Amino acid sequence: MSGKKILMIVGDFGEDYEIMVPFQALLAVGHTVHAVCPEKKAGDAIATSIHDFEGQQTYSEKRGHNFTLNASFSEITAENYDALVIPGGRAPEYLRLNDKVIATVKHFFETGKPVAAICHGAQILAAARVLEGRTCSAYPACRPEVELAGGTYADIAMDAAVTDGNLVSGPAWPAHPAWISQFLKVLGTQIQHAIIAKAA
Repeated sequence: MSGKKILMIVGDFGEDYEIMVPFQALLAVGHTVHAVCPEKKAGDAIATSIHDFEGQQTYSEKRGHNFTLNASFSEITAENYDALVIPGGRAPEYLRLNDKVIATVKHFFETGKPVAAICHGAQILAAARVLEGRTCSAYPACRPEVELAGGTYADIAMDAAVTDGNLVSGPAWPAHPAWISQFLKVLGTQIQHAIIAKAA
């Protein structure tokens, strides 16, 4: 299997785990991942937030790490990428206002390329109007956006994910094992476990 070239669109106060974990996991299995943010360039950093579930009516938020971008948003061309990743957190609410972000997302749906979105990432999908007739998971508070955009909200467990054609989505970072696994399958990534015989 040859590695894919994957675009990840991130922004300030995106969810720390939802940026760090897929970025590192996809690199670990041999894919190239370019993380970009509007109005920032390679070498710049974004601030992340850690969202947790601590018994209140909604998630709590704490300051996360600084995440260094490895590509420049102004230089990317969607046609040069095989797949797209959209993390959640608070970043999607402002990223969806960027015309190039919206045009980029539309490209991946129009061409049927793999897309992985998690948590509040659905806000960008809804703004791009690509959810009509699609099943999509998201953080439960984003259910109205999915449904108002013509999608079917997948009301699944917080640690589950759902695949609808080229779209793999999940409700939040507890879904990472299922979400990343399903995305790798859509990408055509095969991971084999070798049995190593122990020396006598």
